[in-house]
Amino acid sequence: MRVLLTACATAVACSALAVTGPLAATAADQSVRTPVGGAQLTTEPTVVATGATPPAVQASAYVLADIDTGNVLAAKAPHAKLRPASTLKTLTALVLLPRLNKADQVVGTDQDAGIIGSKVGVYPGLRYSVDLLFQGMFLASGNDAVNALVSHDEGGVPDTIQRMNKKASEIGALDTHVTDPTGLDADGQYSSAYDLALFAQAGLGRPDFAKYASTKYTNFPLAKKGGSYQVANQNKLLFNYDGALGVKTGYTTLARNTFVGAARRGGHTLVITLMNSPHGITEDATKLLDWGFTSYSALSPVGTLVKPVVAAPPKTAEGESSGPNTSKKASALPPRRNRAALVAAAVTQSVVYRIPVWAYALPPLLLLPLFLRRPKALRARAKAAAKARLR
Repeated sequence: MRVLLTACATAVACSALAVTGPLAATAADQSVRTPVGGAQLTTEPTVVATGATPPAVQASAYVLADIDTGNVLAAKAPHAKLRPASTLKTLTALVLLPRLNKADQVVGTDQDAGIIGSKVGVYPGLRYSVDLLFQGMFLASGNDAVNALVSHDEGGVPDTIQRMNKKASEIGALDTHVTDPTGLDADGQYSSAYDLALFAQAGLGRPDFAKYASTKYTNFPLAKKGGSYQVANQNKLLFNYDGALGVKTGYTTLARNTFVGAARRGGHTLVITLMNSPHGITEDATKLLDWGFTSYSALSPVGTLVKPVVAAPPKTAEGESSGPNTSKKASALPPRRNRAALVAAAVTQSVVYRIPVWAYALPPLLLLPLFLRRPKALRARAKAAAKARLR
C-alpha cells in the first residue's frame, strides 16, 4: 500500500513539474542580455549620436542625456568602468541625505582632519552642522567633510559602503562598485559615465541635493579663531554657463579629471558626465551642452537612463511580475507557435493547483477494496487445493 501511495505522489509531483517547467524555461528564454540603457550604449570608445555630430572632446568616456525624459542624446564608452574620483560623492550624498538630520551637530575628529586628498577644513574638537558639512562636501569636495558625515551615520564607513553599493544597484548603476565613500583611488572602486548620469538624475530630483549642487559660496569656521573663510564651488560651470545647475567635479592622479554637470535651457534639462579627461573638462562640458541644446530638435535618442528598481511586486501564477515593466525586451510576447501551448499549460496548472491535496489520496483508497479482496480469493483457492490433495 505504501509503495502504491508513494508512486501516486511521485506521479502527481512529476505532473506539476511538467506544467511549471515549460513556463519557467520560456520566461528564461525571453531574457536577452543587452547593455543597460540600450544596445548602442556599450564600452566601446566610439561616439554614438543620431541626428547631428557632437563636438570632439578629450574625455575617454561621456554621456549627454535629458534627465527629464531619460533620453541619452550622445555617448562615448558609456559603460566603461573607470575611476570616478570625487564624482562618486554624488552617490555618497544620495545615501546620506535621507538619513541624516541637517540640524545635527558633529564634532570634528583627528581622523577627519588627517584624511588624505581634498579638504574643506574640518578641525578636531570644532562643531559643524550636518548642513555645513554637506556644503563642504559639494563645494570643496572635502574628504574630511565626507568622513565626518559618514562617521556620524549608523555603522560608519563600512555600512555606508554597503548602502552605496545597494543604492547603485537599485537605480540601475550596475557598473559601479564602491570601496571608499570619498571617491579616492581605492582598489576595486569604479563607476561609469552612464552611472554618473543616473546619480545626477536621482540627485537633482531631491531639492536638498539640487540646492547643495548649485551653491556657489559658503563660509566655513576657522579653527579656534572665531572667524570664517569663504569656500567657492569648484564646478566652474556654475559661474560661466547660463542655466547651470552645478553637480560635482573630481580629480585624482589615476582617475584624471572627472565631471558631472547639468543645465536647464528652453524647457530641457541636460546632464553631461565625463571621465578620464587630461584637461579642459569645463570647456568640453560646455561644448557638449551647447551642442545638445542647439541640436535638440534634430536628435534621436541612442539610449535611455533606466528607471530605479521599485519594491518587487507579487508574482502571478505564471511567474510574471504583476507590477509595471519598463523593459521592452521583457514585455515582448513569446513566439506565436508557443502561445497555445503556454495557455494550455497555464490552464492545466491552475486546475492542478486548485485540487486539494487530500483529493490525490482518493484514487488509491477507492482501489484499496480490490487489493484486499485478492488475498481472500487466493486463500480460498489454497484451501480447495489442499482438500483435493487429501482426497
